[in-house]
Amino acid sequence: MAVTKVIKIDDKDVTFKASAATPRIYRNLFGRDIFKDLSKLEKDIDKSGEEDLDMFSLEMFENLAFVFARQGEPEKTPHTPDEWLDQFSTFSIYEILPELISLWGMNIQQQVESKKNFQRVIEK
Repeated sequence: MAVTKVIKIDDKDVTFKASAATPRIYRNLFGRDIFKDLSKLEKDIDKSGEEDLDMFSLEMFENLAFVFARQGEPEKTPHTPDEWLDQFSTFSIYEILPELISLWGMNIQQQVESKKNFQRVIEK
């Protein structure tokens, strides 16, 4: 089951969604592994604190946010990260990224619970 979260960006409520399809969508769009990119982003933010992230990390954040938003509201979300970002003024990665990481964590937790429940059914 997918997990959704509404986050206010630039005075707009944006619905973000994470599901089992998220890694595949991310990989198909950007040719990258979402697990590795999220891990790197977390490390980069811990290391840099409130200082600027490098351009690569910033682009990863933008791509992650776009995929979660596209899943959350496909009919309202443009087809490219550039078009999606263009609808906002500048916003802080340090405010939004922890929310997206939390969303992803809730999704992963649900997958772990589903596996446990599936194993119980198999054992019966």
